[in-house]
Amino acid sequence: MGIEGFMSRQHRSEVPTAILGGLPISCIGMQDAARALIETSLNARGRHQRPFYSTSANGQVIALAHDDASFRQSLLKADQIHADGMPMVLLSRFVSKHPVPERVATTDLVHAVAEMAERTNVSFYFLGGTPDVNRRAVANMQRLYPRLRFAGSRHGYFSRGEEADIVKEISELKPDILWIGLGVPYEQKFVERNIEKLRGIGVIKTSGGLFDFLSGKNSRAPKWMQNAGLEWLYRTKLESKRLFGRYMKTNPVALWRLLFFSQ
Repeated sequence: MGIEGFMSRQHRSEVPTAILGGLPISCIGMQDAARALIETSLNARGRHQRPFYSTSANGQVIALAHDDASFRQSLLKADQIHADGMPMVLLSRFVSKHPVPERVATTDLVHAVAEMAERTNVSFYFLGGTPDVNRRAVANMQRLYPRLRFAGSRHGYFSRGEEADIVKEISELKPDILWIGLGVPYEQKFVERNIEKLRGIGVIKTSGGLFDFLSGKNSRAPKWMQNAGLEWLYRTKLESKRLFGRYMKTNPVALWRLLFFSQ
Protein backbone atom coordinates (compact mmCIF):
# COMPACT_ATOMS: atom_id res chain seq x y z
CA MET A 1 0.00 0.00 0.00
CA GLY A 2 1.36 3.43 -0.98
CA ILE A 3 0.92 6.83 0.58
CA GLU A 4 -2.42 7.32 -1.19
CA GLY A 5 -3.83 4.20 0.44
CA PHE A 6 -2.92 5.43 3.90
CA MET A 7 -4.06 8.99 3.22
CA SER A 8 -7.51 7.85 2.08
CA ARG A 9 -8.37 6.92 5.64
CA GLN A 10 -9.80 9.51 8.03
CA HIS A 11 -6.96 11.53 9.60
CA ARG A 12 -7.97 11.04 13.21
CA SER A 13 -10.81 8.57 13.24
CA GLU A 14 -12.68 8.33 16.47
CA VAL A 15 -11.61 5.27 18.42
CA PRO A 16 -13.79 4.02 21.30
CA THR A 17 -12.16 4.12 24.70
CA ALA A 18 -12.56 1.95 27.75
CA ILE A 19 -12.00 3.32 31.24
CA LEU A 20 -9.54 0.85 32.73
CA GLY A 21 -8.00 1.53 36.10
CA GLY A 22 -9.32 5.08 35.82
CA LEU A 23 -7.54 5.80 32.52
CA PRO A 24 -9.10 6.17 29.03
CA ILE A 25 -7.63 3.30 27.02
CA SER A 26 -8.03 3.13 23.24
CA CYS A 27 -9.95 0.08 22.06
CA ILE A 28 -7.78 -0.56 19.04
CA GLY A 29 -5.81 -3.49 17.69
CA MET A 30 -2.17 -3.64 16.63
CA GLN A 31 -2.52 -3.19 12.87
CA ASP A 32 -5.11 -0.43 13.17
CA ALA A 33 -2.91 1.35 15.73
CA ALA A 34 0.07 1.15 13.38
CA ARG A 35 -1.93 2.41 10.39
CA ALA A 36 -3.30 5.29 12.47
CA LEU A 37 0.21 6.44 13.46
CA ILE A 38 1.42 6.28 9.86
CA GLU A 39 -1.66 8.11 8.58
CA THR A 40 -1.43 10.79 11.25
CA SER A 41 2.27 11.40 10.60
CA LEU A 42 1.68 11.75 6.86
CA ASN A 43 -1.20 14.18 7.32
CA ALA A 44 0.93 16.35 9.61
CA ARG A 45 3.66 17.05 7.06
CA GLY A 46 4.13 20.74 6.37
CA ARG A 47 1.45 21.87 8.81
CA HIS A 48 3.55 22.96 11.80
CA GLN A 49 0.86 21.62 14.11
CA ARG A 50 1.13 20.12 17.58
CA PRO A 51 2.28 16.48 17.37
CA PHE A 52 -0.20 13.70 17.95
CA TYR A 53 0.82 12.32 21.34
CA SER A 54 0.46 8.58 21.90
CA THR A 55 1.46 6.88 25.14
CA SER A 56 0.81 3.53 26.82
CA ALA A 57 -0.39 2.09 30.11
CA ASN A 58 0.38 -1.11 32.00
CA GLY A 59 0.14 -2.09 35.65
CA GLN A 60 3.06 0.11 36.66
CA VAL A 61 1.53 3.14 34.91
CA ILE A 62 -1.90 2.56 36.46
CA ALA A 63 -0.39 2.30 39.94
CA LEU A 64 1.80 5.37 39.46
CA ALA A 65 -1.15 7.38 38.14
CA HIS A 66 -3.00 6.46 41.33
CA ASP A 67 -0.12 7.52 43.58
CA ASP A 68 1.01 10.63 41.68
CA ALA A 69 -1.64 13.17 40.66
CA SER A 70 0.78 15.19 38.52
CA PHE A 71 1.77 12.08 36.54
CA ARG A 72 -1.90 11.24 36.06
CA GLN A 73 -2.48 14.70 34.61
CA SER A 74 0.48 14.22 32.27
CA LEU A 75 -1.05 10.99 31.01
CA LEU A 76 -4.44 12.56 30.46
CA LYS A 77 -2.88 15.17 28.15
CA ALA A 78 -2.06 12.41 25.65
CA ASP A 79 -4.24 12.06 22.56
CA GLN A 80 -4.18 8.29 22.93
CA ILE A 81 -3.29 5.65 25.53
CA HIS A 82 -2.60 2.10 24.34
CA ALA A 83 -3.05 -0.99 26.50
CA ASP A 84 0.54 -2.24 26.87
CA GLY A 85 -0.35 -4.86 29.46
CA MET A 86 -2.04 -8.20 28.77
CA PRO A 87 -3.80 -8.28 32.18
CA MET A 88 -5.55 -5.04 31.15
CA VAL A 89 -6.78 -6.68 27.95
CA LEU A 90 -7.98 -9.83 29.72
CA LEU A 91 -9.73 -7.97 32.54
CA SER A 92 -11.37 -5.50 30.15
CA ARG A 93 -13.57 -8.38 28.95
CA PHE A 94 -15.16 -8.54 32.39
CA VAL A 95 -15.02 -5.00 33.77
CA SER A 96 -15.67 -2.77 30.75
CA LYS A 97 -18.45 -2.16 28.26
CA HIS A 98 -15.76 -1.76 25.61
CA PRO A 99 -13.27 -4.64 25.83
CA VAL A 100 -9.81 -3.92 24.41
CA PRO A 101 -9.37 -6.18 21.36
CA GLU A 102 -5.69 -6.92 21.91
CA ARG A 103 -2.53 -5.75 23.58
CA VAL A 104 -0.68 -3.01 21.75
CA ALA A 105 2.78 -3.50 23.20
CA THR A 106 5.21 -0.84 22.00
CA THR A 107 7.86 -3.54 21.47
CA ASP A 108 5.57 -5.08 18.83
CA LEU A 109 3.99 -1.85 17.58
CA VAL A 110 7.34 -0.41 16.47
CA HIS A 111 7.76 -3.33 14.04
CA ALA A 112 4.23 -3.02 12.65
CA VAL A 113 4.81 0.72 12.13
CA ALA A 114 8.27 0.17 10.61
CA GLU A 115 6.89 -2.22 7.99
CA MET A 116 4.40 0.42 6.87
CA ALA A 117 6.96 3.24 7.20
CA GLU A 118 9.21 1.53 4.66
CA ARG A 119 6.41 1.73 2.08
CA THR A 120 5.42 5.32 2.83
CA ASN A 121 8.82 6.97 3.49
CA VAL A 122 7.83 7.82 7.07
CA SER A 123 10.90 8.72 9.12
CA PHE A 124 11.80 7.76 12.70
CA TYR A 125 13.83 9.39 15.45
CA PHE A 126 14.91 7.34 18.49
CA LEU A 127 15.48 9.33 21.69
CA GLY A 128 16.58 7.36 24.74
CA GLY A 129 18.68 4.53 26.10
CA THR A 130 22.40 4.52 26.74
CA PRO A 131 24.65 5.56 23.83
CA ASP A 132 25.40 1.91 23.01
CA VAL A 133 21.79 0.75 23.38
CA ASN A 134 20.52 3.58 21.18
CA ARG A 135 23.13 2.91 18.51
CA ARG A 136 22.40 -0.82 18.43
CA ALA A 137 18.63 -0.26 18.40
CA VAL A 138 18.91 1.94 15.33
CA ALA A 139 21.34 -0.47 13.63
CA ASN A 140 19.12 -3.49 14.26
CA MET A 141 16.02 -1.70 12.94
CA GLN A 142 17.88 -0.64 9.81
CA ARG A 143 19.04 -4.21 9.32
CA LEU A 144 15.48 -5.52 9.67
CA TYR A 145 13.94 -2.74 7.58
CA PRO A 146 16.55 -1.59 5.01
CA ARG A 147 14.28 1.09 3.53
CA LEU A 148 13.31 2.57 6.92
CA ARG A 149 14.47 6.17 7.09
CA PHE A 150 15.94 7.61 10.30
CA ALA A 151 15.91 11.38 10.62
CA GLY A 152 18.23 11.00 13.60
CA SER A 153 18.78 9.45 17.00
CA ARG A 154 20.11 10.46 20.39
CA HIS A 155 20.76 8.64 23.67
CA GLY A 156 18.75 9.56 26.73
CA TYR A 157 21.53 10.52 29.11
CA PHE A 158 21.36 14.28 29.11
CA SER A 159 20.81 16.99 31.69
CA ARG A 160 17.93 19.43 31.88
CA GLY A 161 20.40 22.09 30.80
CA GLU A 162 20.99 20.19 27.54
CA GLU A 163 17.32 19.50 26.92
CA ALA A 164 16.48 22.72 25.04
CA ASP A 165 19.23 22.15 22.47
CA ILE A 166 18.18 18.53 21.95
CA VAL A 167 14.55 19.54 21.45
CA LYS A 168 15.61 22.27 19.00
CA GLU A 169 17.67 19.78 16.99
CA ILE A 170 14.81 17.27 16.81
CA SER A 171 12.39 20.03 15.83
CA GLU A 172 14.67 21.10 12.98
CA LEU A 173 15.05 17.51 11.73
CA LYS A 174 11.24 17.06 11.74
CA PRO A 175 10.99 13.26 11.98
CA ASP A 176 7.55 11.93 11.16
CA ILE A 177 7.49 9.78 14.32
CA LEU A 178 9.54 10.53 17.43
CA TRP A 179 9.94 7.48 19.67
CA ILE A 180 10.91 8.56 23.21
CA GLY A 181 12.32 5.88 25.55
CA LEU A 182 13.26 7.70 28.74
CA GLY A 183 11.25 5.50 31.10
CA VAL A 184 8.09 6.20 33.10
CA PRO A 185 7.36 8.91 34.25
CA TYR A 186 10.28 10.86 32.77
CA GLU A 187 9.22 10.48 29.14
CA GLN A 188 5.68 11.72 29.82
CA LYS A 189 7.08 14.72 31.70
CA PHE A 190 9.49 15.38 28.81
CA VAL A 191 6.59 15.44 26.36
CA GLU A 192 4.53 17.68 28.62
CA ARG A 193 7.38 20.21 28.81
CA ASN A 194 8.28 20.19 25.14
CA ILE A 195 5.33 19.22 22.93
CA GLU A 196 4.63 22.78 21.84
CA LYS A 197 8.30 23.18 20.87
CA LEU A 198 8.07 20.08 18.69
CA ARG A 199 5.48 21.39 16.26
CA GLY A 200 5.98 20.00 12.78
CA ILE A 201 6.63 16.48 14.04
CA GLY A 202 3.75 14.18 13.17
CA VAL A 203 3.63 11.76 16.09
CA ILE A 204 5.29 11.41 19.48
CA LYS A 205 5.19 7.89 20.89
CA THR A 206 6.48 7.27 24.39
CA SER A 207 8.25 3.93 24.44
CA GLY A 208 9.46 2.94 27.92
CA GLY A 209 12.23 0.34 27.66
CA LEU A 210 11.72 -0.23 23.92
CA PHE A 211 15.34 0.41 22.93
CA ASP A 212 16.65 -2.15 25.44
CA PHE A 213 14.65 -4.78 23.55
CA LEU A 214 15.47 -3.53 20.05
CA SER A 215 19.18 -3.43 20.88
CA GLY A 216 19.18 -7.01 22.15
CA LYS A 217 20.03 -6.00 25.71
CA ASN A 218 16.75 -7.45 27.01
CA SER A 219 14.79 -10.42 25.69
CA ARG A 220 11.03 -10.85 25.37
CA ALA A 221 9.11 -13.48 27.28
CA PRO A 222 7.97 -16.60 25.42
CA LYS A 223 4.76 -15.99 23.48
CA TRP A 224 2.67 -18.15 25.81
CA MET A 225 3.72 -16.03 28.79
CA GLN A 226 2.91 -12.83 26.88
CA ASN A 227 -0.54 -14.17 25.96
CA ALA A 228 -1.21 -15.26 29.55
CA GLY A 229 -0.30 -11.84 30.94
CA LEU A 230 2.84 -13.18 32.61
CA GLU A 231 5.54 -11.19 30.84
CA TRP A 232 6.07 -9.23 34.06
CA LEU A 233 7.01 -12.52 35.77
CA TYR A 234 9.55 -13.31 33.05
CA ARG A 235 11.07 -9.84 33.35
CA THR A 236 11.22 -10.19 37.13
CA LYS A 237 13.24 -13.38 36.76
CA LEU A 238 15.72 -11.60 34.46
CA GLU A 239 15.97 -8.40 36.53
CA SER A 240 14.92 -9.49 40.00
CA LYS A 241 16.91 -6.85 41.89
CA ARG A 242 15.34 -4.00 39.93
CA LEU A 243 11.84 -5.30 39.31
CA PHE A 244 10.80 -7.59 42.17
CA GLY A 245 10.09 -4.78 44.61
CA ARG A 246 8.41 -2.65 41.94
CA TYR A 247 5.98 -5.37 40.89
CA MET A 248 5.17 -6.40 44.45
CA LYS A 249 4.21 -2.79 45.09
CA THR A 250 2.46 -1.89 41.84
CA ASN A 251 0.64 -5.12 40.87
CA PRO A 252 -1.83 -5.14 43.80
CA VAL A 253 -2.63 -1.44 43.27
CA ALA A 254 -3.10 -1.95 39.53
CA LEU A 255 -5.38 -4.96 40.06
CA TRP A 256 -7.49 -3.04 42.58
CA ARG A 257 -7.76 -0.07 40.19
CA LEU A 258 -8.69 -2.34 37.26
CA LEU A 259 -11.39 -4.14 39.23
CA PHE A 260 -13.03 -1.11 40.81
CA PHE A 261 -12.15 1.87 38.58
CA SER A 262 -13.16 0.53 35.18
CA GLN A 263 -16.26 0.83 33.07
